[in-house]
Order: sequence, then structure tokens, then C-alpha cells
Amino acid sequence: MTYQAPLLPSPFRCHRGGEIVGGQIAYETWGTLNPTKSNSVLIFTGLSPSAHAASSPADADSGWWEQLIGAGAALDTHRFHIICVNSLGSCFGSSGPASINPLTSVRYGDTFPDISIEDVAAGGRAVLDHLGIERAALIVGPSLGGSAVLAFAALHPGRARRLISISGTMAASAHAIALRSIQREAVRNDPIKGLRLARKLGTVTYRSAAELAARFGRAASSGGHDFAVQDYLDQQADKFTKTFDADSYLTLSRAIDLFDLNAHGDPTVLFQRAELESALVIGVEQDALFTIDEQTRIAAALRAGGIPTQLERVDSVAGHDAFLADQPLFAAIIARWLQDT
Repeated sequence: MTYQAPLLPSPFRCHRGGEIVGGQIAYETWGTLNPTKSNSVLIFTGLSPSAHAASSPADADSGWWEQLIGAGAALDTHRFHIICVNSLGSCFGSSGPASINPLTSVRYGDTFPDISIEDVAAGGRAVLDHLGIERAALIVGPSLGGSAVLAFAALHPGRARRLISISGTMAASAHAIALRSIQREAVRNDPIKGLRLARKLGTVTYRSAAELAARFGRAASSGGHDFAVQDYLDQQADKFTKTFDADSYLTLSRAIDLFDLNAHGDPTVLFQRAELESALVIGVEQDALFTIDEQTRIAAALRAGGIPTQLERVDSVAGHDAFLADQPLFAAIIARWLQDT
């Protein structure tokens, strides 16, 4: 089940100014916390997922990382106590633009404070504090979550033993910022139509040209007038606009672009202080959004900070979305690394 609690200090002062009163963080758990509270895995999500990363007795619906979490899985619930947090600023239980402002009794909307990746990381720490967990066995996250784990390690030293960053970044590239700025402009101009367009553009950037060519080519749409790939984009847009909030999209998209780990100091020094025992960085060769070069730089910074770090370069035509589309591949890499470390 999804837990919701006012876990943040109240008021919670956001990294970029503004504050939240009675801030909530939604999270789900799997497995059992051991007596020493030393076996927890803290998962940060990408931009759009909820905290429901896997099915459970309380919620049988498949989660967004279903093939990585469970008994005998890479994130083995016989070994680990798994916690997945919904990002601050999202719309699936954590405080965000879609929430009711307790001071006004109306929806925050665009009055919600600017949220940063640093705030997302602080939300994860708040959940650990709430559960009485001094140090997580592992922090892991893909995409936005990949950046959140770096912020968590750098800004909350000693709170995690190991780290897995998947397709994240220490600072967004100009190319990625340009793409997301177009998406945000569309949403601001027309929240419904704009969110549809933003999701379509996002889907094209999340996937590779090779995958779209292999799956659809120039096949006709179901109506025979256009192309099958357009049907696919329409389906993705329809699904997204029914489940995600436009203001939350603007908030988290901008948070990714504004994040720059260097603003907190030399990453080498930050990671030296992080007290991490080991790290795994996974990148996808075909990822055009969070490039393999960015993953190489993350791994280099972790190593320069004295952290034994493994870099895995994944070959997947799914591109940035490989962590969702090729889950068995990522599960094998993570399981092997956890066994070796």
C-alpha cells in the first residue's frame, strides 16, 4: 500500500526558496526491515512514476519496476527492505502542485514552490528518518532518480552504504534543456494539449530511432490514413494526460534542468565525504537524453572521490527508456553487482 504522512519538517524550506507547510511524502515498501535497520534500499523514481514500483499483497497491480523487485529478484525482498518514494512535486501522494495548500484550502497549482532535485533527495531522507533508518544499504534511481541519488549521497553523507545511478546526470546538457524547454512551453500555453505534445516529444527522445524503425517502420495506422508510429504516440499521450498533472510536469521537468551538483562544490570532494562503500553507474549507449558520456563523467567523479565504482555501458535500442523496457538486462547487472559487493 502507499503510505502518506506529513514527514517533512514544517515548514519545509525548499532549496530554491519558498516553503511547504505540512509537507507529505508518499512511499511504498516491500520486504522486512531487519532488527538493526541496516537492509533498506531507497528508490528514487524518474519524472513520472508513482511510488508503486512493484506489486504487493496490498496492491496486486504491476509496478513500473516489477521485474527488479521481489523474492529472488535483483532487489531481493528476502534480503532487502525496499522503499520507493514518490518525488516531492509529483502528483501521486507527495506534496506537489496538485495538492491542497493547508494555508488556503485550495489547490497549489502554479503557486507551489520551485522544487529542486535537492528537495527530492531531502524527501527520501525524511522517509528514512520517519522509519528510524540511520543508513540505507543502497540508494538507487533511474533518470531523474539517477540525479537524486547523486544529490542524496553528496548532501546527506553517511546515510547510504552503496549507490546505483542509472541514466542520470550531474548537470543537464544544453541539448536536454532545449528539448524540455519546448515541452514546458507547450504545457504552459495549453495544459491539456500541451501535456499531450510534451509526452509525444518525450517519447521520441526516450526511445531510439532504431527502435521506432524496427517496431513501426512506415506501417500504416489502424485507420490507414497516417502511420502506426503516430498511433503509438497518441496512445502514450492519452495515457499520460489521464494520470499526470500538468503543473507537476512543469515543476519536475524544470527541477531536472536546474540541477547542477557543481553548485555544491567540487563533486570529487562531495563524494569523498559521502562515506559510500561502492557505486554502480549504468548508462545506455543509445540514450540521446542522458548520454553515455554523462554516465562516464559520473563514474569518474565517484572514482576520484575514492569510491570503488563500476560503469556498465548497456546496448539497448530502447534508448533512455531501457531501464523500463529492458528490465531483465538491468536486473542481471544489478544482481551481479550486489553479489560481488
